[in-house]
Amino acid sequence: MSAKKTKQPRNPLKRSHKDREEAKVVPDTPQTRSPAYRLAFDDPDFLCRPETRPVRLQLELLKPEMMLEEAGIVSTTVLFGGARIAEPGKDPWAAKNEVQRESLIKSSKYYTEARKFAQLSSEASKKTGFTEYVVVTGGGPGVMEAGSRGTLDVGAPNIGLNIVLPHEQAPNEYVTPEYSFNFHYFAIRKMHFLMRASSVAVFPGGFGTLDEFFETLTLIQTGRMERIPVLLFGKDFWGRVINLEALAEEGTISPDDINLFTIVDTAEEGWKIVSDFYGLS
Repeated sequence: MSAKKTKQPRNPLKRSHKDREEAKVVPDTPQTRSPAYRLAFDDPDFLCRPETRPVRLQLELLKPEMMLEEAGIVSTTVLFGGARIAEPGKDPWAAKNEVQRESLIKSSKYYTEARKFAQLSSEASKKTGFTEYVVVTGGGPGVMEAGSRGTLDVGAPNIGLNIVLPHEQAPNEYVTPEYSFNFHYFAIRKMHFLMRASSVAVFPGGFGTLDEFFETLTLIQTGRMERIPVLLFGKDFWGRVINLEALAEEGTISPDDINLFTIVDTAEEGWKIVSDFYGLS
């Protein structure tokens, strides 16, 4: 007797792909050339209409979520920081005057620390089969490049969450291609930064970095996100840029809220906090 064949599960994607291709193999007529004839899911002009914004928001949430879930990635180590901080020894491309140039040259030490921190996280990730503590950055230059580069130093993957901007943003060459995502909506990108975050490391940066830092604190403060290690790298930098103790003194935040983060200077110092929090050996 012949062995009974096992019925294969139906793959609806095959039918959709086939329909998309078959819709193009038709007689060339005014009817088939009309935008109305396009399949709705294969019509960029239709999908980019203001009325379909809810659909685009949903798609930006779904695509990375499905791909990372399929890859088995459970938790991430998030690195935030300035795109304008150059690698040590390289001229700071973003400097607009000599004062900025000197400051950015000094800040290149944070590129080194971000790279080291990503190495330490990736070593821990390796022990989980790259399912936990996977480094995620904004995918661009500066601190983001350093984070992506640090993972490659130890043979680990990393995630890059790029966003369409007029300048400063394109995937750096160290982002794992399979996890190099691109976003239109800042809000959805922010969600993907924190949905799987096991820790957040914030290096010196500008408005975007401050925005990401304060949003993380707000989510933890309001209980919308579990307490995780939040690290501020650079005591001198942050000591001059923000004064959260003043907010506590003014009563606009709770006195305990300044304990939602820890200021550190080195990658080793920062990773020890993460390691102790999760009981890693």
